[in-house]
Amino acid sequence: MKIAIVEDDINMRKSLEIAMGDYQEFEIKTFKNAKDALKSLDDTFDLIITDINMPGMDGIEFVKTLNGKFEVIIMTGNATLQRAIESIHLGVKDFLLKPFDIDTLVAAIKRESEVQTAKKKVASKKRANTKKGFLGTSKVLEGVLKIATKAAKTDASVLLLGQSGVGKEVFANYIHDNSPRIKKPFVAINMAAIPENLIESELFGFEKGAFTDASEAKAGQFELANGGTLFLDEIGEMPYAVQAKLLRALQEKEVRRLGSSKSIKIDIRVVSATNANLTDKIKEGQFREDLYYRLNTIPLHIPPLKERKDEILQIAESMCEINCKKYDLEVKVFSQEARETLLSYAWPGNIRELISVVERAVILSEGNEITAEELFIQNRIN
Repeated sequence: MKIAIVEDDINMRKSLEIAMGDYQEFEIKTFKNAKDALKSLDDTFDLIITDINMPGMDGIEFVKTLNGKFEVIIMTGNATLQRAIESIHLGVKDFLLKPFDIDTLVAAIKRESEVQTAKKKVASKKRANTKKGFLGTSKVLEGVLKIATKAAKTDASVLLLGQSGVGKEVFANYIHDNSPRIKKPFVAINMAAIPENLIESELFGFEKGAFTDASEAKAGQFELANGGTLFLDEIGEMPYAVQAKLLRALQEKEVRRLGSSKSIKIDIRVVSATNANLTDKIKEGQFREDLYYRLNTIPLHIPPLKERKDEILQIAESMCEINCKKYDLEVKVFSQEARETLLSYAWPGNIRELISVVERAVILSEGNEITAEELFIQNRIN
């Protein structure tokens, strides 16, 4: 297993390098900062272990830049709740508080190694058909779905609001599937995952020769979604300069590819989502007020998982069954103590975190009953 350790403190870095050298199954590469690591990271690395507080680019920004390409374990000497939550939202697998003994780190690495091994075994197999809908229900969820169902019957723009991991894309799919546009495309695009200089061409497309690398014409997401629904996730991350062009496309119902003098008529329904406070962004001059009102015809607030407790065990049990089938394992169930742990945990990463925890527990649990300890959430910051 090839591991990158990113740590600015030379003593800590050397100590980890020496201690990990005793484990022949690990190939360790160390870096003094995130920028140096980014220059050398490639597909041969299996895991990244990084400090949070580093000069230049800190650990959180580093993980954001990695954009999910690598699994990450974070270590820090002065953890805060906010930092822990940020790392969980970004998909970080473990959060280790300094000082820790080497056995704790090795245990975390081996847990991740087992998960990766199991995933590789099924990489070439057809994955279990996970339904696009909701894995649980609650009074709170039913209330939100009632509004979503009414909105779906219209072409009104819907703005999905809520914390990261609450299932905003699932809601967007639900709105599309319950709309008159169901037989037309559903196209999702994440603003935060696209480099700023590529967003415009991704949305609106480009003609051959529009810029240096444009060797052939390409349709944008608006054209691909024509007749259907365009889901703009993390809309708050859209660059301010592109917002005016998005507003014009929505108002005029037409787009123009980069490098073209012709406009293309479009017929789409827009659903957007954000976990940011757009009102604050408007005040700070980072988001256009006119675009906000265009997107916010029907605001839909999706509550966090901790306010939808009735769904926790339903989702956990559904994902347990799905993962047992996916990894060709015997049917597993949660112990009573594990069920109580699932219900008492705050779930700062919401449904995304719950799904991740269950998948890991299914893979790593020894018997057919998953214990509370095998959830590996007892020591997380609540």
